[in-house]
Amino acid sequence: MGDIVGAGLLSHAPVIMFPEPARIEANGGSDFTLATGLERLRREVVDPAAYDTVVVFDSHWATTTEAVITAHPRRRGLFTSDEMPSAISRLPYDLPGDPALAHAVAGLAAERKVWIEANDDPHLPIHYATLNLWTYLGRTGTPWVSVSVCQTATTEDFLRIGEVVGEAIAGLAGRRVLLLASGGLSHRFWPLGELRNRMAGDPANIVTPEARAADERRIAWLEAGRHDEVIRSMPGYRRFAPEARFGHYLMLAGALGGKACGARGRRFGAYENGIGTGQVHLWFDLSAGEGRCDGR
Repeated sequence: MGDIVGAGLLSHAPVIMFPEPARIEANGGSDFTLATGLERLRREVVDPAAYDTVVVFDSHWATTTEAVITAHPRRRGLFTSDEMPSAISRLPYDLPGDPALAHAVAGLAAERKVWIEANDDPHLPIHYATLNLWTYLGRTGTPWVSVSVCQTATTEDFLRIGEVVGEAIAGLAGRRVLLLASGGLSHRFWPLGELRNRMAGDPANIVTPEARAADERRIAWLEAGRHDEVIRSMPGYRRFAPEARFGHYLMLAGALGGKACGARGRRFGAYENGIGTGQVHLWFDLSAGEGRCDGR
């Protein structure tokens, strides 16, 4: 039987890819904890963990008619962001894949009548929501698999997609997997003429006080293990434009048991601003069977 041994809701904000001096300058003299928090997460959690595959719910990979899971034996090349080519340019990457896991997910999805397809097209684009986290947390030889956020999916669809991913992992004997929901919280930017004066991580720079309050409420729920409250309140949270309609988190939650999940989030770093958007790193420790949040 396979197991999910850890899971995180993690920010991939482009500022983490800036050189350290540039981060310190942008943040008014100290580094962003979005960067130092990932370094600490690697030291304290990821490096010591026994796992064989990482699955990333990638909020920058938008599909339309189904969710897609990568099934490549390997993805390698140079990546330049079309969104921010001055910040992320010619980034070398070399990610082994996990075709067996990808096809197990797609096969179970077909049985459950949930729309998830496996894809190993060598020309399939890769996105920095995967690569930024891999840069900080990846280790040589360990597979990384990406799952898209389907832009036509509802909250219930996202939860079902995540449930299928979790069940497929459980069905693979001996498999130990980390799940990463790569994306932010509220996600509205400052206008171009203002955003360069809003680079610092201080949450006073979140685009509205109401968006900040909505984010902080959800962080508190997740730290308390109240995934049910986060899921229940999605209609109200959508007013604050959570990144990718919070699909990255909702798929993670579905894989961990949905509303039945009581895994408590541990914060690595502060809640910080990303030119108006809300960003945080929360890690859910799932050792000793705690990953089965549905009571099994």
